Order: sequence, then structure tokens, then C-alpha cells
Amino acid sequence: MPYRNTSSVNMMVSGYVKSRNLFRARELFDSMFSRNEVSWTIMIGGYSQNNQPKEAFNLYTEMCRSGVKPDHITFATLLSGFDDTTTLKEVLQIHSHIIRFGFSASLIVFNSLVDSYCKTCCLDIASQLFSEMPTKDSVSFNVMITGYTKYGFREEALKLFMQMRNMDFQPSGFTFAAMLGMSVGSEDVIFGQQIHGLAIKTSYVWDIFVANALLDLYSKHDYIDLAKNLFDEMPQLDGVSYNIIITGYAWNGQYEKSFDLFKRLQGTSFDRKNFPFATMLSVAAIELNLSMGRQTHAQAVVTAAVSEVQVGNALVDMYAKCEKFEDANRIFANLAYRNSVPWTAIISIYVQKGFHEEALKMFKEMNRENVHGDQATFASTLKASANLASVSLGKQLHSSVIRLGLLSSVFSGSVLVDMYANCGSMKDAIEVFKEMPDRNIVCWNALISAYAQNGNAEATFSSFADMIESGLYPDSVSFLSVLTACSHRGLVEKALWYFNSMTQVYKLDPRRKHYATMIDVLCRSGRFNEAENLISEMPFEPDEVMWSSVLNSCRIHKNQDLAKKAADQLFKMDALRDAAAYVNMSNIYAEAGKWENAAKVKKAMRERGVKKVTAYSWVEIDHIVHVFTANDRTHPQTEQIRRKINSLVELMDKEGYKPDTSCTLQNVDEEMKIESLKYHSERLAIAFALINTPEGSPIIIMKNLRACVDCHAAIKVISKIVGREITVRDSSRFHHFRDGSCSCGDYW
Repeated sequence: MPYRNTSSVNMMVSGYVKSRNLFRARELFDSMFSRNEVSWTIMIGGYSQNNQPKEAFNLYTEMCRSGVKPDHITFATLLSGFDDTTTLKEVLQIHSHIIRFGFSASLIVFNSLVDSYCKTCCLDIASQLFSEMPTKDSVSFNVMITGYTKYGFREEALKLFMQMRNMDFQPSGFTFAAMLGMSVGSEDVIFGQQIHGLAIKTSYVWDIFVANALLDLYSKHDYIDLAKNLFDEMPQLDGVSYNIIITGYAWNGQYEKSFDLFKRLQGTSFDRKNFPFATMLSVAAIELNLSMGRQTHAQAVVTAAVSEVQVGNALVDMYAKCEKFEDANRIFANLAYRNSVPWTAIISIYVQKGFHEEALKMFKEMNRENVHGDQATFASTLKASANLASVSLGKQLHSSVIRLGLLSSVFSGSVLVDMYANCGSMKDAIEVFKEMPDRNIVCWNALISAYAQNGNAEATFSSFADMIESGLYPDSVSFLSVLTACSHRGLVEKALWYFNSMTQVYKLDPRRKHYATMIDVLCRSGRFNEAENLISEMPFEPDEVMWSSVLNSCRIHKNQDLAKKAADQLFKMDALRDAAAYVNMSNIYAEAGKWENAAKVKKAMRERGVKKVTAYSWVEIDHIVHVFTANDRTHPQTEQIRRKINSLVELMDKEGYKPDTSCTLQNVDEEMKIESLKYHSERLAIAFALINTPEGSPIIIMKNLRACVDCHAAIKVISKIVGREITVRDSSRFHHFRDGSCSCGDYW
């Protein structure tokens, strides 16, 4: 039944509005027998105060249709609820009504109108209205200054702020917070400190909005200790205060303090939905702290924050970096919205696990969803294309980097150099390097490493010297590359000179990788005594990489005693889970004709459940990757491939090629050994490429393991017969075969 006493019902509706029971308020409002402008204004205010500007605007429209005239309170109430979702058309309509109903002179109405134009990003109209106002108060200035700061008009905001002070108008807490926020977005921390001083003088410093803005200012300008002191002194804290200081510690790399404060925040009564879960997950990812990540994940689930975009994306990134791939994939699959962060994390997972084709498929799927990658995305994707030796795909990605404006980044430039170098295309790598406008140590290291991996020791050393001449000092990465170049060419004295200059000239302490490479240089040259001395003099215990280098070289130099010692050391480290050590030890015995000992090693390998890694080679032709294993008969062109190999063998015999059957370590007759050598995986890949590519074009083959001595000799002869450059990238390095010789100088 409709209520007839308008005044009493207005009071009841107002009561429901104040208690935020809008449903009951509207129900009572709709049942009123008659409504005056107060009735409509109360209900409009209910929607405005509860962040429902559309409902407020619709109700105002209904009020106008009902014939009830709005007053200045109605307009101020309606405009106060407008936000970023309000359209310019709606503000213009209300503006016209203000003029029509004669409220142009109302200061409260015009302050609200200026604020509404600011919220719809119409600062030109807002500024004009502000300048035309016959009278202004502190609210007028506060509204206009806040509008300027929101959209980055720093000079205009500062000018108006000074004018306000000269006219003795008092800034509000919102104004101080807005001015401080403007300082956060710039490098002018001194201006922010001046605002801080003024806030102290006017007693606004402990206003929660001002104090939080000060926390944000100092934490983002590396004054985290000052921010923490301010935080400790604040008489009132809210969830925002905690979020800012927690994020500030994370921003400044003080992750443990960040997590401690997060745990303290969990003991407060603040709304957990607003906790900085995404920040803490990012901290866990940086620190590789799975325990912290799981705790934060659990809290996010309890508060339902796990469904937020930032939190979901951060979860995928955290689990990916902590190598919990199943968790990362599961969360990724259930994300409602995915930006570049989770896509990059998943692509990175596939690259880390060696699933390069899957990584590239994910990248294509990301593009289909119109998600643009960033530097990290392209770094992982370029690495995947490099591992597949896909120059064509790498060039497509290079084009995307240019199109998205990422080429100016030093980071992207160095990644491109790495990609082309790992695809064996040094010409493209050098061109990218030359086009880089600014070359820092990362760029130079990329080029030096590229030359080293491609076996060009002279260019490695000259680039190292050019970098120093340009004014940059080498770092540990630079030295690792030149030592690698020395290792690939057997330049022992040169390696020793570089190794010693690290400490004596550049005051750099060699790391594990430098010692490991130096040990490899000495062992490969047969200087085992010096290698053992270096191992004993190191500031840390030798690891499996070092003993594996010793074991590998013992096979080359047929040093069974030291090989046994190296194998024993690997066994003590539990490193003999790796098949390579067993295979090397077995091969050493087999080459010495000690078949019984070789069989014992293989038996131990089987008993421990260690499986030999299958050797395979691959080649990309017309954007399709073709994979081959030894004696492979699964390819559709198998018969053509075998005919090609047999025809090559005849020509190779005429060139004087003799198969090295010591590379087939099976206790079988010579004829069977020769037959098996013909169909090693890299030879199948080369034969396939010769059949399916134009005459004279270069061929790039990739192999997951080290090429055997016989295949190396065979490919040299093949390159001469077919008149093509054949590049083979094995697990150790690049081999560029041309006219019967190899870039490694038969030393690898």
C-alpha cells in the first residue's frame, strides 16, 4: 500500500540509504504516493554514494519525466557520483539542465560540474568553466588541481597550486595526495619533499591519503628506510598503507622484509581481498621461494583473490620460475584472461624443458588471441627458434620485434645476435650488432660469444679487444667466451693468459664456469697434471662438469687410469645418473679392446636404470623440421635418402675417404661397422637436405650430441663433393664445413 506522508517516508528512505540497503530504499521509494525533489534527491544520492552512477543518472531522467524539478542539491548529488565510466554526453546533458533550471551561479553545483568534466578527461572544458567562475572556494581549486595531476599536466597543476596558496585557500588532503602522486611519476623527489613540508605545516601530513601518497613517493624513489619510518609513525594505517610499503620493499630488492610485512598484514582486520598477492607472488618468483609462493597462493584462494587477473598471471609466472610446470600449466589453462605474463611464463617452461616446437606453437596461439609479447616473450621464442636452427622463423620474429618497436632495446638486440649465431648465421648476427645504436657490455658479450660458439677464435679475440677499446671493461661473461674460443682451438697458452688476466688485470674472481673451461682446455690438450693441479687449487670443490671434462679428454688421449679416477669421482657425487659418463667409460674400454670391462659398465648402467640418450639430428626445410635418428627408416623419403647416401659413398671413396670404424664400439665385424656408420643421423639429415634444397645453397644441420670423428671426416669430404657449405651444430659447438675442411681445424 502506498505511503502518503512524504516527509516521513523521505526520512525512512534516507535511513535505508545510510545503511546501504538500496534494495529496501528503492522498494519504499517506489511505493510512495507522492514524491518531491527531496525524495528523488535522496534516492539519487543513494546510488551516487554506492558507486552506481548509471542508476543515479537513469533515476534523474525519470525524475525529469515525472515533472519534478531538480534543485541545486539534486545536481550536486548526481554529479558527485559520476566516475570514469560516465560519458561526456551525459555530463553535457546535465550541464544544459543546470543552465535551464537556473543554477549556473551555484558554487556547489559548478564545483561538481568541473569535477565531472575532469573525470571524463575534458580538461579544456573544465579549465574554461573554472576560469569563468565568478567566485571560487578551496573546493574549486582542489577539484581542478586534482584533475590536472590525474592526467599528468604538471605545470598547470603546480601553477594553480601556487595561485591557491597565494589566495589563502586551504588545500585538501586529496590535493596534497594528488600533488605527491605527480611527484611519484616524475624524477622530482625534491618537489615531493616540499609538498611533504607544507603538509606538515597545514597538519594534513597524517591524513590517510596524504600519508599513503608520501609512502608511495619515498618507496619508489629508493628512500625505503624513510618510508618505513613514516609507516611506523602513522597514527592510522589501512590496507593501502601495507600494500605500498610491502611493494616498496620488493621494489628495492628487500624481499625478506617484504614477506615479513605481508605476514604481519595477515594478522590485521583489513579486507584480505585487497592484499598485495600479486606482489608477493612476484617476490616468490624472483627469490625462487616455492614455500612463500604456495603460502601466498593459499591465502589468495581463501579470499577469492585468485580469480583476479594480476594474481592469476603472477601464479603462473611463480610456478614456472620455481619449475613446478604442472602447477603452472594447470593454472594457465584455467585463467579467464591471459595477458603476456602467463603466456611468456608457459613459453619459457617449454623452452627450459627442451620442447621448442611446443613453445613456438604456444607463441602462435598467443598471437591468435591478439596478445602482444614483450621483451621476455621474444627472448624465449627466439631461443626456441635458435634451438631448432630455424633461421626463417627467427627472421619472422625479428620482423615482429621491429614492428612492435622493441628493436631499440639493447636487450632485444643482444637476443637477436644470440639467435642468429645459434642458427649458424653469423652474417645476420653481425648485421644486427652493427645496427644497434647503443652497445653496452651485454651487446658486446653476445657478439664475442657468437664468434666463440661458431669457432672463429680470431674474431672472438679481436671483438674482445674492440670492446675494451670502446671504453668498456670485460666482465665474467666476456672472459668465459674467450676461454671457450681457446678451448675449441686448443690454444692453451692463450687461455692461461686470459685466465690469469682476470685476477691480475681486471680484478675479477674466476667462477666455476671459468675453472671448468680452463680444466677442459688443459685436458683436451693432454695436460692432465696441470688440470689436476688447478682442480686442487680451486677455492671450491670440483663438480660433475669438471670431472666429466676430464673423463671426455681421457678417451681422446686414452688415459684409462685417470678416466677411472674421474668416473669414481662422478660416482661419489651421484652424477653417474647421467648416461654420458657411462658411455664414455664404456667407450674407453671398448677402444682398448677391453670388451669385458665395457660390458660391466653397460651392465651397471642398466642396473641403475640409466638410459643412453638417443642421438638425433634435424634440419628445417620450408618451415618444416625433419628429425632423424641413426639408421632411421621412418621418413617418407627413406629410399631416396639411402640412395643418395650410397651415391655419395662411391664419390667419397674416390676422394680417398676411409671409414674410421673405431667410432662404432660394437663387437661386430668391420663390414657391419662400416654399414652402420653410413646411416648416422647427421648423414641422413644431410642427404635429405641435398635432395630437397637448390644446388649450391647452404645446409644447416643440428645434432643433440657430439658428432663422431668419422662423421666429421665424412662431412668434410661431402662438402667438397657437393660444393656446398654445410654447417653442423652439435652439443659442443658449430662446425662450418667448406671445400673439404672444417672451421674447427679438426680440433673439437
